[in-house]
Amino acid sequence: MTRVLVADDQTVVREGIVMLLGLLPDIEVVGAAADGEEAVQLVGELGPEVVLMDLRMPRCDGVEATRRIRADYPGTQVVVLTTYADDNSLFPALRAGARGYLTKDAGGDEIARAIKAVVAGEAGLAPQVQRRLLERLSAQAAEAAGGPGVPEAPELPDGLTVREAEVLALVAQGLSNSEIASRLYVSVTTVKTHINNLFAKTGARDRAQAVKYAYQHGITDGVT
Repeated sequence: MTRVLVADDQTVVREGIVMLLGLLPDIEVVGAAADGEEAVQLVGELGPEVVLMDLRMPRCDGVEATRRIRADYPGTQVVVLTTYADDNSLFPALRAGARGYLTKDAGGDEIARAIKAVVAGEAGLAPQVQRRLLERLSAQAAEAAGGPGVPEAPELPDGLTVREAEVLALVAQGLSNSEIASRLYVSVTTVKTHINNLFAKTGARDRAQAVKYAYQHGITDGVT
């Protein structure tokens, strides 16, 4: 049995993950934390082999909690389980020591595979995360060889992430939430989360205002 700790600040999500893990073979949930601070504390008390870690939590976020766990309890591996797969979330988590990275639209089988992989000393990464890492490595290799590499993403206004800008561009193109989800290989719930976030950042009250914002800032063809 692999001993797993769940860390997520949303009670419904946390309890749902615990319930899902309870249905999977060879996994024992030993505890659940409501933030990163509690996650670090429970790792010290309970000694899980794996922590399923959300990123955006109060008091201590998932990146800092991962860094502290990997420094103080190297026998515990961390698999990030988050809504976000943009560069600003992905790379800090991996640099902090996470060995797995999944989005919350992952199914039980995918979560189980990631847990098994990190316990075996391998990486447990979602397909879109693997693709982004390969793109980054290819760009670094090209730059080291003196080639142009892959151009860096442009500076985005109002703190928009690359993924939020991608969603905004597709909204501007007239796609529905389900069409955007299909295009980006994520769940409709994830799309709604991105739209709510970009509305808050841009001050848009509806899709029409978001489209106007996208054209004003040149975010209509996606972000590379």
